[in-house]
Amino acid sequence: MPVYFAREAPKLWRKICIEASIEVSLLAENWKFVLAGLVFQYIHGLAAHGVHYLHRPGPTLQDVGFLLIPWTFHPFFFQNKRIYTILLWCRILAYLGACQILRIMTFYATQLPGPNYHCREGSKLATLPPPDSALEVIFINFPWGVIYGCGDLIFSSHVIFTLVFVLTYKKYGTIRYLKQFAWLLALIQSLLIIASRKHYTVDVVVAWYTVNLTVFFLDKKLPELPDRSSSSASPRLLP
Repeated sequence: MPVYFAREAPKLWRKICIEASIEVSLLAENWKFVLAGLVFQYIHGLAAHGVHYLHRPGPTLQDVGFLLIPWTFHPFFFQNKRIYTILLWCRILAYLGACQILRIMTFYATQLPGPNYHCREGSKLATLPPPDSALEVIFINFPWGVIYGCGDLIFSSHVIFTLVFVLTYKKYGTIRYLKQFAWLLALIQSLLIIASRKHYTVDVVVAWYTVNLTVFFLDKKLPELPDRSSSSASPRLLP
């Protein structure tokens, strides 16, 4: 084993260096897209925090899910790699950005009384006083503004992130049981979100069909990721 490792380690290190240089060059070409996607993640967080100022606690809405459910990096140095990590992340950020734009529009269009315990009437966290400074808004009152948000309900951000990554692996991955397991985890997570009263059932249901439709239509518009392999190469895309 030590002899094998000593023989293969230099090859692996060369592969890492080559792949790193390729990814860095792609990042240099696509940094604007990556930066825009990351900046929009902050904008989405800012919008979710902002709607908390508009949130007004009220009686929890009647919800069938509440009645039914009680309270309670992919490495880039493998020989079989066929896609570029930077280009994959550009695609993921495009999916996230499109879904989050729709989410921001919906939760600002109509504010619902939050079902979580800290969003209910009588809780000091249910409403936010006007901010004392611009810094409080810019930094989203971190971390409390992230943990104890209210009002950003329709539709679930947790489900957005989960489904975007599941759908990405469904398209670019090849291990069937991992795809099936990912879908199962997404379903279980959705049920737990409802059980924890983090969201109403409608928030989760709308997220499921909105994310799937958004990714479907974006895939029709975005250029396909270039296939690096030859026709005789292994069909594996992700581990």
